Amino acid sequence: MSDEDDLEDFEPDQDDFEKEEDEKETEEGEDYRKEGEEFPEEWLPTPLTEDMMKEGLSLLCKTGSGLAHAYVKLEVKERDLTDIYLLRSYIHLRYVDVSENHLTDLSPLNYLTHLLWLKADGNQLRSAQLNELPYLQIASFAYNQITDTEGISHPRLETLNLKAQNMLKKVESLEDLSNLTTLHLRDNQIDTLSGFSREMKSLQYLNLRGNMVANLGELAKLRDLPKLRALVLLDNPCTEETNYRQEALVQMPYLERLDKEFYEEEERAEADEIRQSLKEDKEKEQEPEPERDLEPEQSLI
Repeated sequence: MSDEDDLEDFEPDQDDFEKEEDEKETEEGEDYRKEGEEFPEEWLPTPLTEDMMKEGLSLLCKTGSGLAHAYVKLEVKERDLTDIYLLRSYIHLRYVDVSENHLTDLSPLNYLTHLLWLKADGNQLRSAQLNELPYLQIASFAYNQITDTEGISHPRLETLNLKAQNMLKKVESLEDLSNLTTLHLRDNQIDTLSGFSREMKSLQYLNLRGNMVANLGELAKLRDLPKLRALVLLDNPCTEETNYRQEALVQMPYLERLDKEFYEEEERAEADEIRQSLKEDKEKEQEPEPERDLEPEQSLI
């Protein structure tokens, strides 16, 4: 059985990854760091141990050769971990949950080249950068302190979660994620929609709720996403504009749902008219001016 086939048999809890509408979440129930909670500047070193591994390992499967077996799932949540160096030796792991620890470095995961599913929510990560993991399809880094999207270049990645309490100001270096279908960026500090490209040809669901996008003109930067069907922009300044819903549909004619509401046929018709009018105006601007007949030069007296 291949690594990709094996992922189909693994069904994470519904709370682990939102499939469509994370705007329905109750923030008070999900926040890892509650308001007013204090944390020490430095945590006592707590490395991952063999005993923790024994407690957290499960799901015995055949290895790649088919001649041996190994545990491929690891859950070590809420262990106050600061170091997961030991994972370098567990190269057969496919599903890893290291959420709600105090990790600042995920580099030992670079050795897990069969990894399919990763959850590292609620840590102290400043970056989600890893070496390219050829089979990774689902990755969640919510509730960290991540400042950029550099180093997320896993070719089979389908779902990426960077929501809540991270500190992203823009999207960058995700252009090669051609298989990405779902991207959660809720509650960051994003004010520009630059960084999305036509190469992100599979992206269907984009959640940007609770960011800082103020200019409706930024929506034009999403029109090159050919499969985008659901967009969430609630709690951004641009949503206060009176023509917000209309402008989004003008720029993205294939969009089916904006925030909590599906578009009605009447809205689509209006957007089509506006789009056609803009096209005609643009064509007129590009038409060359007619040549004027030159008047004969007056003879000098």
